[in-house]
Amino acid sequence: QFKLIVENPEKPIASGLQVKAVVEYAPKRAEDLQDKLTLLVDDDIVHIPLLGLIPYCDLDTESEVDFGEMIANDKLVTKEISIANRGTISGVFRISYDGVVLLNIKPARGVVKPKSVRKIKVDICTDVPGVIKEMIKVELESRGCTEVWIKGVVVAQVLKVLGVSCGKELKCINFGPLYFGTSKTEKIHLYNESPECMDWVAVLEDSAIGGEMGTDLQGSTDAVLHDLSLKNKDVDVSTLILCVPNQGTLQPYEKSLITLCFSPEKFERDLEVNDASLIQDYVLFLRFETVGKRGGCLQNLSGSHSRHVDLALMGSGFPVKLTFKPGTVINFKDCCLGEQAQVVCTMKNESEFLPVTFSFRKTAHFNISPERGKLRKNSEKEVMISFSPRQIGTFEMKQIIDIIGTVVDKNNVDVLKTKSFHEIYVTLVGACKSKRKSIVFTINPGLTPLISNATGQFVVRGTGQLSDTAPVAILKSAQTQLHAHRKNRNCEDDALIAFPNDRAASLRPSEWNKKYRTIFTKTERYNYVDPEFAYTDSERLLREENKKHYINFISSLRQRRLEKEAARQFYICNNPVSIGIIPAEGLKSPNISVADFPMEKPQPKMLPLDDNGMLTSRKLAAIVSKSTNKGVWSWLSPMPSSAQEKEDCSLTLTHKQLHQVFIGPSTIDFGDVCVYSTTTKELHIINNLSVHIWIQIEIEVVELRETSPLSQVVPPLTKTHIPLVFETTTVGMFKSSFSYKINNKHAGNVLVVAHAMPIELQLSTKELVLSPIPGCLAGTEFRRTVRVCNLRNHPASFTWRPVTGDRKSAFTIKPTRGFVEAYSDMECEVVWHPGFNTPETGQFTLCVRKGNSVNLKCSAKVTIHA
Repeated sequence: QFKLIVENPEKPIASGLQVKAVVEYAPKRAEDLQDKLTLLVDDDIVHIPLLGLIPYCDLDTESEVDFGEMIANDKLVTKEISIANRGTISGVFRISYDGVVLLNIKPARGVVKPKSVRKIKVDICTDVPGVIKEMIKVELESRGCTEVWIKGVVVAQVLKVLGVSCGKELKCINFGPLYFGTSKTEKIHLYNESPECMDWVAVLEDSAIGGEMGTDLQGSTDAVLHDLSLKNKDVDVSTLILCVPNQGTLQPYEKSLITLCFSPEKFERDLEVNDASLIQDYVLFLRFETVGKRGGCLQNLSGSHSRHVDLALMGSGFPVKLTFKPGTVINFKDCCLGEQAQVVCTMKNESEFLPVTFSFRKTAHFNISPERGKLRKNSEKEVMISFSPRQIGTFEMKQIIDIIGTVVDKNNVDVLKTKSFHEIYVTLVGACKSKRKSIVFTINPGLTPLISNATGQFVVRGTGQLSDTAPVAILKSAQTQLHAHRKNRNCEDDALIAFPNDRAASLRPSEWNKKYRTIFTKTERYNYVDPEFAYTDSERLLREENKKHYINFISSLRQRRLEKEAARQFYICNNPVSIGIIPAEGLKSPNISVADFPMEKPQPKMLPLDDNGMLTSRKLAAIVSKSTNKGVWSWLSPMPSSAQEKEDCSLTLTHKQLHQVFIGPSTIDFGDVCVYSTTTKELHIINNLSVHIWIQIEIEVVELRETSPLSQVVPPLTKTHIPLVFETTTVGMFKSSFSYKINNKHAGNVLVVAHAMPIELQLSTKELVLSPIPGCLAGTEFRRTVRVCNLRNHPASFTWRPVTGDRKSAFTIKPTRGFVEAYSDMECEVVWHPGFNTPETGQFTLCVRKGNSVNLKCSAKVTIHA
């Protein structure tokens, strides 16, 4: 089957030349041939093998596809299987799978071109945690059946609360007893035990079953029931429990340190009760949830489990029980100025659980010892209170006693400050009276003391202590003319007048430029300047120069500062917009009245977009009720149009804000649906924020391509829905997911589940017996009906076909063809026509278009009367 075409040269071939030979291969049957071509070159013999191979395909594929670890987040994870063809012609493959785990394999059959690779997509829906180990069979042309194993592990996204010191999982934190107004912190670790990052938010379950907010659990049943009637139910528990941070993102297998702070506060009572006996016990549940994966208003619509972890928080609030003996009003005995009265006061801490740290504030005329201290539980301490008046009168002072404790800083929860959180008042009453003293005058023996009366004869004893310095009385000489000398009476200088008894002070160093005159004659008196102490002229000039130096230095600093300020103001004003003109300079404000303002429509009260407070279940329920009580927003706005919408829809929302946007249910189950049918479910969207949000849906699966609209702007505090349309032509279980984005930034996904069933009709019975009815006309007695039922959601057309053998059937059925609507039925009548030698049995086949076939056996029961 090989043919050689060549012309052998007659002469030797020179160097550089060649001879061309052609070998043709023309196979006559499908087999591989082998031959050889012999080439004689001078004395050498060269054998050239010839191979004739038939064309073939060589298909091969990998034996295992490993998906690795996946999170159970209702998404589709896709891997590819490669089918390579190393042959020379195209090869056909076919994939079959009958495992438990739903695998979407596309395409399941096809052709691989020569020298190419075909990619087969395998999708796994990560809705149920578990280990995946499934086998699919791949039939390859010219190779046979090959097994490909699909492996993977679907793990749940688990949040855990761990202790900081022990590292073990925590279920409850007991803060213990605390005084009202104080705080206590505990630190925990929030652990993401999954291979994927997670956005989380903390929610206080203040309406959970088993929670207690301010109930005295130690009291009797009647007291607790009475306390429930007094307690204010509208208490914001987010002020009692702080969680910092209360939102965040956890990387795979990451721990985040979280600080919990408990600060009990007194509830306001409608009726007056004894605050000293008021005890409030708290049991609250703190839930750490995955953002967007929560129940709430959509819990009845969502079939997926919510990934969260609950942490119970316990604590008790106690009032300060500090009593005083002899009472809160302490009276002191009357005393005189300079005397002191003391009272011993006994302080007792009545609390059975907590100590008390106290501190007395400073109070005029009263001294307390000790001023501060600490009282253990059920203990007493004596305090000495002294009344030391500093002036005459009656005093009623309010002594403030600060109770010291740890108080949290709202801006920094990690820092606990020790300060006063409670004040107790004690009234101190005391009186100071004047003491009478007799003044005795003695006769001056002749020596004039430094201080004497006008005559210098009588001296008052006991009027006070002598001062260390001699008194010097001076006044302006121009203001007195008493006993002035004739020649000095008109002196106008500003000399100082010295009293006669200041001789002891005249020896003191004085300033050189001061003049002194006597009080009576105005004669310039001698002024002694001590040279040991006085400055010389040169020293005085040096001091003046030194003063001028510092004055000039300070003046230069001020001048430099003013120049810098002027330059700064110049640079501020030196621009094309501002030329330094002072706005409204010299203008008078107009007289504006209330009537000049236009009437504005009241804006609806909008909820804050975000705050530092924690989310609570009651807050979320209140926000949801405001949104869901409104009508469904049906006006379609696929794109942000107004300036406000564009501004709102460009915002990046926080985790707490995203947690207040409900898009769901997260799993939409269409149930049993019929192929070629159209089924609609609603995807609910509830915007509980005070801003617009923009929802964009991305659908790639063919079964959901009729869904519309795929983009919508939802106004604040509004609910709406998008009809999700499902239509399929493939029988079997369907699982797929589609994604959406909020404000074109925050992504989410929704799982769609459906069980596609074929078009099917059912019969009320498969064996029909026709018997004569007494009293009926001839030819009408052998009649019965059979009901054709359609239990699916798609109308079905049918045709009755009789099953006949060699003999003609005596049974007829009407109508022979028809149409049954979805979830309805139809009656068909079967008649037996008796005759000579007619068969008493027959059979019909119900043929459903694009559906099933059902056989109906009919038999006639003939009764022969004797």
